[in-house]
Amino acid sequence: QVQLVESGGGLVQPGGSLRLSCAASGSIFSINLMGWYRQAPGKQRELVAVITSGGNANYPDSVKGRFTISGDNAKNTVYLQMSSLKPEDTAVYYCRMIVSGTDYWGQGTQVTVSS
Repeated sequence: QVQLVESGGGLVQPGGSLRLSCAASGSIFSINLMGWYRQAPGKQRELVAVITSGGNANYPDSVKGRFTISGDNAKNTVYLQMSSLKPEDTAVYYCRMIVSGTDYWGQGTQVTVSS
């Protein structure tokens, strides 16, 4: 079994930055994909960033150029560096990892962008 624990959420002013972390623990042999998703109140969960085991990252247009995903395979950790934050970035952020073909999700961390 694998557990994902996120950290780094909080309240930030518009234009500010935050860094989210998600560490995996348990029986980990290979991580095939790491990603971040978010869900705002009343909206569906959406992709924020994803990175493959080969290091290829993808972002939707809404965060491209502002968010950067990175992974540390030695620490089984994925990061999301967020900058130039906007109020519309407010949501619960979830990390996701596909470990040895099985899909795992974190419990979520709240990010609030407000003055």
